[in-house]
Amino acid sequence: MNFKVVIPARYASTRLPAKPLLDLGGKPMVARVAERAMLSGAEEVWVATDHADIMAAAVQHGLSVLLTRTDHPSGTDRLAEVVEQRGWDDETIVVNVQGDEPLIDPALIAQTARQLAESGADIATVAHPIDNAADFFNPNVVKVVCKSDGDALYFSRAPIPYARDHFAGAAGKQMLPHGMPAYRHIGLYAYRARFLRAYACLIPSPLEHFEALEQLRALWHGFRISVVISDHLPMAGVDTEEDAFSMQDYFRKI
Repeated sequence: MNFKVVIPARYASTRLPAKPLLDLGGKPMVARVAERAMLSGAEEVWVATDHADIMAAAVQHGLSVLLTRTDHPSGTDRLAEVVEQRGWDDETIVVNVQGDEPLIDPALIAQTARQLAESGADIATVAHPIDNAADFFNPNVVKVVCKSDGDALYFSRAPIPYARDHFAGAAGKQMLPHGMPAYRHIGLYAYRARFLRAYACLIPSPLEHFEALEQLRALWHGFRISVVISDHLPMAGVDTEEDAFSMQDYFRKI
């Protein structure tokens, strides 16, 4: 199975400006992410950035890098530009690996690409079982409900599926009912290049606006999203200053 990895690396960040350049054990974070992606079996790994400093750091560490526009509203739009720059055909599988996950499991990258190849869907992504009520009711934990064929039915920040009878009393919300198919969405995606080419022309959906979940645009327009269920919760990425300090401490110790 052939697939490519693209790592969107945007310089600007509300909480952590220049995040891809964060020093982790003597290497910028974007290089650490690329090293993990290279272990996945991808035939090509590209960094897609909007800033000369990130491009220079990538080149210094021997990475393949493309300079992309500065006005992309999302990483998906940046991937679409890479597809055009590289001239990849419509059936090329492209895995979007976030540039702030230096501990991502290479096997999970490959598994997501394989899910797309075998399912025939337009997109593949990852979920992990939720086993506690705190995560289930946390709006920062995105939930996904799947159809019988493994395709996503809906994504939400709300607690879905909602066990009406079990949650009827306050005590019921302290734990999840046995066997409820509650899944946490993990933001790792594999796309067919044809979808990335179509994405820029898709009108945003009202669901996407209210939920603040970009993947709902694809569902709204009838694209298939196949979901692979992972037994292991992936390692956390770097979103905050506290995350950055923790990750730097981790790389100092290895």
